[in-house]
Amino acid sequence: MSGRALGQRLHKTGALFIVLVAYVIAVGGAWLVAQAFGFHRPVWALGLGYGAATLIIYGWSCLLDNASMFDPWWSVLPAAAAVWLSCGATAGVPTLRIILVLVTVWVWAVRLTLNWIRGWAGLHHEDWRYLDLYTKGPKYLMSLSAVHFFPTFIVFLVSVPMVPALVWGHNRVSALDWIALALGLSAAAMQLIADEQMRAFRRQKQSGAVMDRGLWRYSRHPNYFGEVLLWWSIWLFALSADPAWWWTVVGPIAVTVMMLAASIPMLDERSRARRPEFEAYAKTTSAFVPWPPKKLSAGNRPREA
Repeated sequence: MSGRALGQRLHKTGALFIVLVAYVIAVGGAWLVAQAFGFHRPVWALGLGYGAATLIIYGWSCLLDNASMFDPWWSVLPAAAAVWLSCGATAGVPTLRIILVLVTVWVWAVRLTLNWIRGWAGLHHEDWRYLDLYTKGPKYLMSLSAVHFFPTFIVFLVSVPMVPALVWGHNRVSALDWIALALGLSAAAMQLIADEQMRAFRRQKQSGAVMDRGLWRYSRHPNYFGEVLLWWSIWLFALSADPAWWWTVVGPIAVTVMMLAASIPMLDERSRARRPEFEAYAKTTSAFVPWPPKKLSAGNRPREA
């Protein structure tokens, strides 16, 4: 029986068990690789540990013929990495900052992972974006590069600020740390509210309708905005821990650019093709940063039938 056929026959509970086994192995593999490089080279250990975990999940994806096995990676591995890095904290790193960073990362990670579990259909389903990528080149090559390793690289960049925050930064906890905590928890709360509002909207099963209520009235992608805020908050922890690591700002910049240049345009294009009312919604609603809706001028209002 092929992996795809197995996935189609499995109940969601059985499929989730397979995903759990895969991620236990992946996190274990990443931990062993990181330990091999040691805490004296935490950036290398972090990157190579992420790479090992990605290869393991890619193997499972090939076995089951479903690249959506990778979807939980985004939230599971950074949480594990934060724990591993905190184990290597050098003398003088404030324990309070370690706690604040771990709380921020784990609140975000647990919420995002649970949201994925609730919305996941099972191993018979594969993300439409991945299916679209497969039309642009050899399937397994596109899966390895675009689906697995490109996001891994982005997550590595946004995770590097955890090194000074958890391992090397000896500065005392300051107001900037508390700002970072507030920003990170607010980001997780925004994502929670946005996702719950969208879930309630989808239960209404209005084909072709546009979600323009709650947070979605002020941003077309409030969940993405919350995601970006989270990683900026982690960078603020790094900046407070040791300003010499300011250059790790490349991480939150990279994830912001990815959202603005790739993720949002891709989803908007799909919505335009499937929802007739989306164009009018897009003209009045901010794509990213929550902002009061614009008022359409008479010339830009949609024509009545």
